[in-house]
This record gives sequence, structure tokens and C-alpha cells, in this order.
Amino acid sequence: MRLTKKIALLTLAVALVAAACGGDDDEATNTTVAATQATTTTTEAPADPGTIVDIAVAAGSFDTLVTAVTAAGLADTLSGEGPFTVFAPTDDAFAALPEGALEGLLADTDALTEVLLYHVVSGDVRAADVVNLATATTLAGADITIDVMDGVMLNASNVIQTDIVASNGVIHVIDAVLLPPGFGEEDAMDDDMGDEAVGTIVDVAVGAGTFETLVAAVQAAGLVDTLTGDGPFTVFAPTDEAFAALPEGTVAALLEDIPALTDILLYHVVAGEVKAADVVGLDSATTVQGSDITITIDGETVMVDAANVIATDVMASNGVIHVIDAVILPPGN
Repeated sequence: MRLTKKIALLTLAVALVAAACGGDDDEATNTTVAATQATTTTTEAPADPGTIVDIAVAAGSFDTLVTAVTAAGLADTLSGEGPFTVFAPTDDAFAALPEGALEGLLADTDALTEVLLYHVVSGDVRAADVVNLATATTLAGADITIDVMDGVMLNASNVIQTDIVASNGVIHVIDAVLLPPGFGEEDAMDDDMGDEAVGTIVDVAVGAGTFETLVAAVQAAGLVDTLTGDGPFTVFAPTDEAFAALPEGTVAALLEDIPALTDILLYHVVAGEVKAADVVGLDSATTVQGSDITITIDGETVMVDAANVIATDVMASNGVIHVIDAVILPPGN
């Protein structure tokens, strides 16, 4: 009986030792596997981020840009070797374009291509390089202006995200669509008005829908009959946005002061039909108000006093309209 008990105890002890040893082996094995897995995860090569087009498609916030690139036949180009730097407008940026502008571009492949290439710079230009530049030449052939005084701006758009790296370049995200110099506003105006003159200068301004303040001012000043007369006249027409940019209360005050209003409006009118080709050959022009406006040419930029000419040669039956982005004031006003 004692012998049997001793054998049983001995057997139990051996079993416990074996179990303990087995546990140590399992733990060691698990530790080795975990370490191997950790090493594998750390050393695994990063996945190919894809081309600029691949990234734009996958992001989900550039659907309109991708549609435009595809419509213009540029998908293969921007999937090529590059490298390219793309300043990519978001869907919200395209949505902020004037009504009908996007549809117009999608229907005009040449214009669409020009606009899209104005967002592309050759080479891999990272954010650290962009902030050291004042301009950059795009694949459209025109320069974009870079301003780093308050954030980073390209022309009038803000850079809202940088250095999205692709296999063939880099993307910087912007919050507005860039338009090449002299482009966009004129095309939109032509779309609204058609190729043929649609009436007098006043008729054209009313039909455009972008000169409501100017039309109201012309009516208040009693100049409708004049500007619907035989002419011809050349009108440098400020947009509604140009009037809105005046100091608060200015328009209301002018509508209460008809002589002052008339003086300012006639300062935007030149006798005769002066087309864009003639304007660029001048350094000044005498207005119907009696004072001269100053004309400045800098590359593709044409300025009348401190206003930029943003669309030209909008024809009317009694003259021509050139669109400007600011209200100009006679000397002494």
C-alpha cells in the first residue's frame, strides 16, 4: 500500500513537471510568433499610392475634377510618368462657379482643356517649394500668382491641403477653380448673350443678369434713352460684384445724388465703338463725362484706371461693352 502510494505520487510529480515544461515551450513559441509578426508588419514596404488620377478618384472629393479630366481626354496624361504638380479644386470649388459655367466647359473641350492645364505645373513641387515662389508657369502656358502673406493663395484660391503624394507627382488641394488670364468671364458672357447682338447696350446689360446695379443706376440717372440711342458708345461696365465692393452705403448715397451718379456713370462711357484691339493701342481715352481714363497694358492684363478688364467686345446694336471688375471714379471723386 505504501509502495503504491509512493508510485502514484511520483507519477503525479512527473506529470506536473512535464506540464510545466510544456507551458514554457508554448509561451516561448507564442512570443517568437508575435515577434516575427511585429517584425513583418514594421518592415513591409508601403503600398503604391497610385497615380494622380487614381488618388483623385479614390478621394471622393474630386468627382467633378475627375469628370472634367476624363471629358477633356487628359486622364492618360495625368496617369503618365510625369512628374506633375496638380492644384486640385474640390467638388465644392466647382459648385461655386457661376450657374451654367461648368456645363459650358464640359461642352467645349478646348476651353475645358485650357482650364484644367492651368491647374498643372510640370515637376514635383512640394509645399516647401511653393512658398518660396511668386509665380509658377502652368501647362496651359500662363502663370499663376502665388501669395504667402496670409496662408498660401494661388490667384484668388486658397491652398487648403498640401503634399498628397502620388506615384507620378503631388497634389495640393485648392478651394476655387483657377481661370487663365482673360478666360472664363468672357466665355460665360458669350454663352449668355450669344454670338449676335441682342439689342442696345441697355438691352444687353439687362439680359446678362450680371449688371443689375449698373442698370438700376442708369435708370435712376435718366440715362436709359441716351444709352439706347444711335451711338455708337463704348461702355466699360462694372459688374454687380464691382458695385458691391464699394464702401458700405456708397451706392445708396449715389442713388440719392443724381448729379454725382450721372458724373460717375458717364465716366464709364466713351464716344464711338472702341474694340479691344483698339483699346490695347491706347494709353488713355476721353469719356463722355469729360475726363480721361488711363489705360494700362501689362502682358495679358488690361486695366482702366484701377479696374481690370475681364471681358471684351460684348457687342450691342449701338456699340460695345467691355466688362470691368471695379467701379472707376472721375478725378476729384
